Amino acid sequence: MEKELIEDYRFGRQQLAEMCGYACAVAVTKVFPVAALSRKQRTVLVVCGPEQNGAIGLVCARHLRVFEYEPTIFYPKRSSDSLSKDFTTQCEKMDIPFLSYLPTEVQLINDAYSLVIDAILGPGAEPGEAKEPCTSILATLKLVKIPIVSLDIPSGWDVEMGSEDGISPEVLVSLAAPKKCAGRFSGKYHFVAGRFVPDDVQKKFHLNLPGYPGTECVVAL
Repeated sequence: MEKELIEDYRFGRQQLAEMCGYACAVAVTKVFPVAALSRKQRTVLVVCGPEQNGAIGLVCARHLRVFEYEPTIFYPKRSSDSLSKDFTTQCEKMDIPFLSYLPTEVQLINDAYSLVIDAILGPGAEPGEAKEPCTSILATLKLVKIPIVSLDIPSGWDVEMGSEDGISPEVLVSLAAPKKCAGRFSGKYHFVAGRFVPDDVQKKFHLNLPGYPGTECVVAL
């Protein structure tokens, strides 16, 4: 579907990442409205991987800053892709801090942040092929007590079968359309962000997406 959007509909990769990252940030505002949070509760740890999901996480962090949250990014394996480099520069120019390492003492994460954005591994990653530092990051995130918001699929999950011992996000934001593993999601909030998908593409891939109210870019399932 992404190939068709890019080649036939002439969407740019930056355009798609921007729309998805913005929608993910909006989904966060639905569950954790900034007006109801103290300054301490607005702290968000955004963990980004080296592929497309990581780029979307960078965009999400930028929009969270615009929405008056206090994001911090952990991006240990930076992509050499020009798109990710541009998104990284934008975050740096907006004075969003980048962590040099992720504390292995889970309580430090629980104390410093109010939630975690999981933008580590996307649907294209095979669970058994995750390498360092991703495996250590996921082992740490499995132990945190603060809510996790996963983008597209929870990192480390099989795109179809899910995971019995992986991370357990409280919020899932499915991009374009829910993946099969979303049927095994047991968290409190599931959103889909796919309003940008043209009607013809929805019909071709039998997406059966829900209607979006008003001007909303995400809808709760």
